[in-house]
Amino acid sequence: MGNGSEKSKPRKNKSKLKPHKSIKHKKKPRNLNLGARAEEKKGKEKVSAKKAGKTNAGSGSDMSLVSAGPADRQLQFFLHCFQTSTKSKLSPLELEAYNERCMVKLAEGVNQDVENLSDHIKAAFGVTWKEELCEGMELEDGEAGSPALLVISTSALRSLELLRGLKPFTKDCRPAKLFAKHLKVEEQVTLLKARVNVAAGTPSRIKKLIDMEALSLTRLKLVVLDMQRDAKAFSLFTLPQVSTEFWDLYKSHLEEKVTGGDSRICLYGTIPTKEVNKAFKE
Repeated sequence: MGNGSEKSKPRKNKSKLKPHKSIKHKKKPRNLNLGARAEEKKGKEKVSAKKAGKTNAGSGSDMSLVSAGPADRQLQFFLHCFQTSTKSKLSPLELEAYNERCMVKLAEGVNQDVENLSDHIKAAFGVTWKEELCEGMELEDGEAGSPALLVISTSALRSLELLRGLKPFTKDCRPAKLFAKHLKVEEQVTLLKARVNVAAGTPSRIKKLIDMEALSLTRLKLVVLDMQRDAKAFSLFTLPQVSTEFWDLYKSHLEEKVTGGDSRICLYGTIPTKEVNKAFKE
């Protein structure tokens, strides 16, 4: 038969072979205001860090501002470092000589750096700060070479850096630089014959000048111990030799002033939280 008599085969509808897939519309995210949430989270983290007395510094490791916390915890940390470094054990009678008044509590939420050093010192001295630290009055008996403020650090360079932060106090009365670098003992002895309100230096030279009776501790009210760590993460309490020299200075000349209530200690700067926790575990 011809083509006209042939039944044409129905064409397959290809569209039916692939069923139509319905497009699923993604749900629009809620308007969460991510910026506000990030700020809120950041604020909560700051509050929790403040409560714990912690701050991130340097390499981002966990650090603590011990001196912004309770004085009794400061004292516990200090005495732990004292006994650990000197490999000694204080007797109950010796421990009784220490109390919370030995330590200075600094303001919370304020960085403990060079820029804020003078403000922290003012607060520590209270209303007498100008009289004790700034005036260049005539000397009274026993006041020659006797600073009211003594700052102890690991090096001459660090001492100079800290003295720059104390400039508000040294305009009328020259500070005493008590370290060996570029300074002869004889020059320092001469300087200490005059009135000195502020002094900064390293443990070895400070002790030497005290032993020579050139540096007096008669007026000493506050001893600032610089807790900054050097490039190798050593501090005044951990740097070999310097640490030994510091505790030797403390035992021979400063401990009696502290336990007697004449002088107080200020731990200035951040301290690794791991080191702090060790003191509270024992």
